[in-house]
Amino acid sequence: MSICPVPVEHLYESLLTIRRSEERLKSLFADGEVPGFVHLSIGQEAVPVGISASLRPSDTIASNHRGHGHALAKGIGLDGFFAEVMGRSTGICKGRGGSMHVADLSIGMLGANGIVGAGIPIAAGSALAHKVANTDHISVAYFGDGALAEGVLHETLNIASLWSLPMLFVCENNGWSEFSPTKRQMAASLEGLAAAFNIPYSKIDGNDVVIVAEAAARLIGKIRQGAGVQILECETTRVRGHFEGDKQDYREADELQGLNKRDPILNCRLRLEEAGRDETWFQEIEQKVADLIDGAVNQATAASEPDPMFLGEDVYTPFQEGAPNHA
Repeated sequence: MSICPVPVEHLYESLLTIRRSEERLKSLFADGEVPGFVHLSIGQEAVPVGISASLRPSDTIASNHRGHGHALAKGIGLDGFFAEVMGRSTGICKGRGGSMHVADLSIGMLGANGIVGAGIPIAAGSALAHKVANTDHISVAYFGDGALAEGVLHETLNIASLWSLPMLFVCENNGWSEFSPTKRQMAASLEGLAAAFNIPYSKIDGNDVVIVAEAAARLIGKIRQGAGVQILECETTRVRGHFEGDKQDYREADELQGLNKRDPILNCRLRLEEAGRDETWFQEIEQKVADLIDGAVNQATAASEPDPMFLGEDVYTPFQEGAPNHA
């Protein structure tokens, strides 16, 4: 019996929203409308959509440099998202974070992060806060297989297991660590690391959103009931380069030509077609998503850039009279 926590139609719309948003960002970046670097997650959408199907606004996530899908799946609105990535003052972080630092604490999105593995201990800190506050909230750390050799992952696995934190480690394993196959850089496996730190481990097809949603529902349910930290490894596909502009001339032609065979959107569409959804329904969803993205991009384009006078805002915590002095 399926334990998918939300209708597959909802999952499909979320997949499509992330895909079409990143395709628009690809065009905007090429036109010089997006400052800085952009790392797209096209092909990996099923992981954040499936995980988020079991998350609440009070749960927290920490992301990485390829975090657009994580942010949108957690609930950041398209208007604030596009304005942020396009560097506009109406962005969710007032246009000062950009693609690699999208955050919205009001929905538990602790932030994307440009440093490999750097979001993992942030998620652990949030998990500790959930535990100290005696809630049933959980924290999710998203990371890629490129972070497997990072010491910060090993240290965080240790402390999360030792303290039985309410935390889900989610590895999006696309086989690539920037420009190199991960297997050339990591002697061990995530399953081996899980065993070393005594953490339950599962591995699934990360390109099937229903499989991801069902696995997430099972593991998150265990964590909420007090089972402690869990690890989920999702095998997925990085379609685009490490960053936009990367020609991927280090990948074999056969691999590049076969990338769409495991497309998560096509996989989900086949499930819906088998369930009776017709072409009209798919066209309506496509148009709905397109209209929302057009509206968000138009608003962002019309907005002003951040005023340099306010660059220092939110960098330091204001001094409060009577607060403890640890100097």
